[in-house]
Amino acid sequence: MTQHSADHQVVVIGAGMSGLCMGIKLRERGITDFLIIEKSPEVGGTWHDNTYPGACCDVPSVLYSYSFAPNPDWSRKYSPHHEIKAYFQRTAERFGLGPHLRLGTGVRRADWREESGHWELTLEDGQSLTTRALVSALGQLNVPHIPEFAGQETFKGQSFHSARWDHDIDLAGKRVAVIGNAASALQFIPHIAKDAAQVHVYQRSANYVIERGDRAYTDREKWVFRHVPGAQKLLRLAAFVRGEWIFHAVLRSNAQWLRNYWEGVFREYREAEIEDPVLRAKLTPDYRPGCKRILISDDFYGAFRRDNVELVTSPITGMDAAGVCTEDGVERPVDVVIYGTGFRTSAMHSAVDFCGRSGVPLQEAWRDGAQAYRGVCTHAFPNFFMLYGPNTNLGSNSIIYIVEQQVRYVVDCIDKLLAHDLRALEVNGRIERNYNARMQGELAQTVWVTSCDSWYKNEAGKVVNNWPHATTAYRRHMRHVNFADFDMRA
Repeated sequence: MTQHSADHQVVVIGAGMSGLCMGIKLRERGITDFLIIEKSPEVGGTWHDNTYPGACCDVPSVLYSYSFAPNPDWSRKYSPHHEIKAYFQRTAERFGLGPHLRLGTGVRRADWREESGHWELTLEDGQSLTTRALVSALGQLNVPHIPEFAGQETFKGQSFHSARWDHDIDLAGKRVAVIGNAASALQFIPHIAKDAAQVHVYQRSANYVIERGDRAYTDREKWVFRHVPGAQKLLRLAAFVRGEWIFHAVLRSNAQWLRNYWEGVFREYREAEIEDPVLRAKLTPDYRPGCKRILISDDFYGAFRRDNVELVTSPITGMDAAGVCTEDGVERPVDVVIYGTGFRTSAMHSAVDFCGRSGVPLQEAWRDGAQAYRGVCTHAFPNFFMLYGPNTNLGSNSIIYIVEQQVRYVVDCIDKLLAHDLRALEVNGRIERNYNARMQGELAQTVWVTSCDSWYKNEAGKVVNNWPHATTAYRRHMRHVNFADFDMRA
């Protein structure tokens, strides 16, 4: 028994893609005293929460999977949410994570205890436990955002957020207001339009949309994936390289000719899908490609060709008992309001009250904007690590690739902590400040700092979510841990 003994050596909060990856790699390293705590009754994270019609990944399935656990049985190029959730469930079983999972258990708060070198977790059922190292696998897209409108509470119909889809509400024959038109709404609007009597889509700004090109995989292709060594890896590599190319084309400021090429691709697809010049103008963005998330779809534009779908661009001024009111003075009575308004992204990891040294809350430490050293750890929060943390989101390619690099880095840190029986492993404050100053300087060279609102930035305009380079650069960036950057206390 070490002097810093606790209930567990490692606790991971969240059993989504990143939390499961963490558990798998801990076991590979021989660290078996760990617990993965998940508030939902099943693993899967966002793929458990998001069950709206048409929910699927906008990254090709061959790439949106662990590099060490390929799946030859994807049904489509872009597989639906239930297949992705099932993939993570199977992977958890395959790598023996069952005994390490505690499902249906939420974490209310986590407090650092300096004297013992433990994190003390308070669970939502009132129980508590301690751990030497704490990993937050909550990610950036897990707390739904519902904007406030005047008179919102007076609406007499039904309403819900797309990430908490109410399947008990039958939309057939209903008048539906969809507030928001970004990634989730782009997927479910074409599906609900088939059954609803009327759909009003309230758009604040248009999106850049590119054709998905989705299709089902044939039985022959699945056979090849399963029996021909390297076939699926080659397809994965092709998808990866394409994602890197898009990054340099639309996100960096020094690739004008590639940016022009992609602007042409977006324009041609929009013109081919939308004949009405007035509607096409409304669906045309007025900002540079990449400033907001680029979306992919085969049927989004087609939904607006339906007689029962209206695009509303006049700003919302409020709601009343009957429906939604807009600046043009029009009130549109509806039966159901669906909020496709995204997540609280700038307040990342806020679902749990993390309190570091001297009881400082994480959100207070981040009052000027979330930041972290290499996206995984932050000063004054010893033995605490994040997956999919600040400045690790992507404008292109698969977040799983990024998370795998982070997991390897964090496992190295935890291994150091445990092998040397340290009380605390904490990134140096000066190192972190210098790192984030460089990060913001590099982000200033990207399209994300241009004049458009996006979930990549906080209210002050600081880019807190995104990594400013290609994903291969992040791999090199996370290859080794320089422990000289950390303060270690025995």
